[in-house]
Amino acid sequence: MSTFAFGTYRVSDENLLHIEALKEAIEMGVRLIDTATNYSDGGAERAIARVMGFFEDEIRDEIKIVSKFGYIQGSKLLEHKEKPFEDVVEFSPSCYHSIAPSFLHDELSASLERLQLNSLECYLIHNPEYFIYEALKKKMPKDTMLDEMFARIYKAFVALEEEVKDGRIKSYGISSNSFAKNSKDPEFLPYEDLITLAQKAAAEVGNKKHSFTTVELPINLLEREGLKCAAWAKKNGLQVLISRPLNAQKDGLMYRLAEYEEPKNYYHTLNDLLEICENDQLQSLYNLIDQMDMNKHKFGFIGEYDTFLVTQILPHIKKAIENISQEVLDVLLEYIDRFLREYRDMVAYESSKTTKTALKEYFTGCNKKMQECALEYLLSLEDIDYIVVGMRKPTYVEEVMSLKS
Repeated sequence: MSTFAFGTYRVSDENLLHIEALKEAIEMGVRLIDTATNYSDGGAERAIARVMGFFEDEIRDEIKIVSKFGYIQGSKLLEHKEKPFEDVVEFSPSCYHSIAPSFLHDELSASLERLQLNSLECYLIHNPEYFIYEALKKKMPKDTMLDEMFARIYKAFVALEEEVKDGRIKSYGISSNSFAKNSKDPEFLPYEDLITLAQKAAAEVGNKKHSFTTVELPINLLEREGLKCAAWAKKNGLQVLISRPLNAQKDGLMYRLAEYEEPKNYYHTLNDLLEICENDQLQSLYNLIDQMDMNKHKFGFIGEYDTFLVTQILPHIKKAIENISQEVLDVLLEYIDRFLREYRDMVAYESSKTTKTALKEYFTGCNKKMQECALEYLLSLEDIDYIVVGMRKPTYVEEVMSLKS
């Protein structure tokens, strides 16, 4: 039967709420933590180390930590531009990717240092299909593309077997969104030959048996194609981790399978800010806030708003207040900050209402909150070992872990 793991995407060692949530999750029985080298630019791994310090050896020894490598972002991207890494795929200006053995070795060293560990339970290649994305853009023939993809994976497997031999990891695997795609999808990553690759890699290194133990992929109430991969993995004795249990894609749209309460202070906070902005100098800010209020129900997914905030709202706010005196600005920024926090909660509430209406067929017969229905569906599946859930607040931990009682 599956159980919950703590996902650390967007977790930071600088956020005390995140620290407290992870601590509470361990106290409530979570024994697997999923992280990655690029999460919060290494901050997620540092947060794990910090939380481990609260517990005795007896508890720490029970906790399995799974980390992943592949992404080149943040400070790592700056390093690459100074001294380029090997076999890099340039996916976007802010996201490069590599699974080269040299990059693997260095990333593992950094992870162990941040986690304050000598050995990692499991180390995963993180979305190796970035090579496929690039190959498709270049219109590379399918057979050539897959041959090169598996050649890269094989080199990584050899390096991972070496790390097992050196005792720096106990096992390895692959985390891939492409495992969950239809086999006819151009971005699908075939998985049925991975064990054979691992066996050859182990033989090349001189290990008696391979240490390829784990696959991680998205499966949720809407996206079920990955169940085929999960069934194959369990048949072959592999451990299955499920990601994105509540962030689901359907017909090109993303949905958050969760319900949120309406923030009680939203309109009070909105009116306070609008009242302050009722003057000629702040007219553009007044118009922006007013438009945001009118459009709060138009975001289909809270992540869509988060992107819009960074790319559109914050630049507009910055321009609107650039000529404000420092004395007024200090007060104004407090009101803006308070409004933006309340506004995000309101967007989450509005988008959850839209989601429940749009996906009502998936929740027929379940009279609980959407997140409870979605997680209970995953708990009922036989071929899953761990459901990786992002629980950045203690209240989220309590809600999720109550489903196991």
